[in-house]
Amino acid sequence: MENTKKYSYDYDQYESGKGPATMVEDILADPEFPGRSELVIGCWGSAYEDSCQEILDGIVEHSAEFSHIERLFVGDMDYEECEVSWIIQGDYSRLWAAMPQLKELTIKGSCDLELGEVCHEGLESLTIICGGLPSNVILAIQKAKLPNLKKLLLYIGVENYGFDGDADMIRTLLAEADFPKLKYLGIADSEIQDELAEVVLDCKFMGQLETLDLSCGTLSDKGAALLVEKLPAYPNIQLLDIHHHYLTDAAVESLGQLPIEIDVSDQNEAEVYRGEVWMNAILTE
Repeated sequence: MENTKKYSYDYDQYESGKGPATMVEDILADPEFPGRSELVIGCWGSAYEDSCQEILDGIVEHSAEFSHIERLFVGDMDYEECEVSWIIQGDYSRLWAAMPQLKELTIKGSCDLELGEVCHEGLESLTIICGGLPSNVILAIQKAKLPNLKKLLLYIGVENYGFDGDADMIRTLLAEADFPKLKYLGIADSEIQDELAEVVLDCKFMGQLETLDLSCGTLSDKGAALLVEKLPAYPNIQLLDIHHHYLTDAAVESLGQLPIEIDVSDQNEAEVYRGEVWMNAILTE
């Protein structure tokens, strides 16, 4: 039996009365649920109108029944169900204490997202997928107490869909965050990917990472040159993920000389319109 199960509602189920208020009840009524260690929450029927707060509250209120869940994904839906920028998230403040066994948390969507005071001894992986990461969420991660965190993957996104910071904000995040066991760092999906590459390459975590993820953004030859220059100083890094990029063939070839595994798939060409160069992060709206 697979350890993962996804719960979601389609339009017809939503029209018949299903929604955030019924999701936890339906999960707990499923005889297969006790045998699963990973819980995936998909569309709750009207994610562009209703938040997932009742789902989060239900998990907290029934924490004993969810005590076997080690991996949680809230918001796993595609654009046909709900654009990522429309997904109304919730407040995770109470979840940290309610699920001490949790090892992995993935959140999709950043609208109305609140992490609260993040403190969790066992969490090993935190991923936030969105079209724009708000400063309040960045600050919460900056202050987080996650002594066993091994993977941090943040989709930075763009200003039009929620990112209200800049490269200096990400520099401060990485300077002040305390994740002694971090092995995978992803600062991805940004329209200022070259700037963020420079920030990441100068951060204190570089000497302990095994995977560096700068994917899904607008990385160009400028960022690639920095990677070629600085990565040889960090033999600990085994994988560089920069898929969805705007590198020229020459830059790709130059990176290929590095003695590490590199994902350089999804090569794009910048568009020029009325004298302006346009490059896009992979996930925005």
